[in-house]
Amino acid sequence: MQGAQQHIFLTGFMGSGKSTLGKNLAGLLQLNFIDLDSYIETHEKKTIPLIFEQQGETGFREIENACLIEVLKVQPTSVIALGGGAICSARNLTLVKNAGLLVYLELSATDLANRLKNDPGDRPLLKNIPNEELVQTIALKLSDRELFYRQAHLTVNGSDLSAATLQQKIIDFKKENSHN
Repeated sequence: MQGAQQHIFLTGFMGSGKSTLGKNLAGLLQLNFIDLDSYIETHEKKTIPLIFEQQGETGFREIENACLIEVLKVQPTSVIALGGGAICSARNLTLVKNAGLLVYLELSATDLANRLKNDPGDRPLLKNIPNEELVQTIALKLSDRELFYRQAHLTVNGSDLSAATLQQKIIDFKKENSHN
């Protein structure tokens, strides 16, 4: 991660605040903001739930990988909010880690469930899950993804996290690791 200014990637489970914090962080840093899921929807001219419905998760992940490669080729230094499962493949994880700083916004399954109950949005992987099963469903999915999330350069507790606090944590991390 030396050399030119590099992207800042935000990863974490759905509802962890990647898009909201990413937009605010990009504003503070005066960088472009890219939400990879929104980019995919614009690129494909379809919603993510529709892509899941038509092509399944495997088809969606192929599109996600192609769009990630495209973003990395054409975008200037940016704050990039990744979809919750974007780094859950070795090839995407490697792409991201080589292109910038990967920050994992960590929250417990209970905190995530509380956020998602209030704002379920269009989330194909949680479709038709009753609220009383949400924590357990999220905990299972989170445990599957934890192996990938834990490989982020920096892990930050996402509870009550502001963009300014996140910015400071990134600055501190870069200072501590500038000798690399």
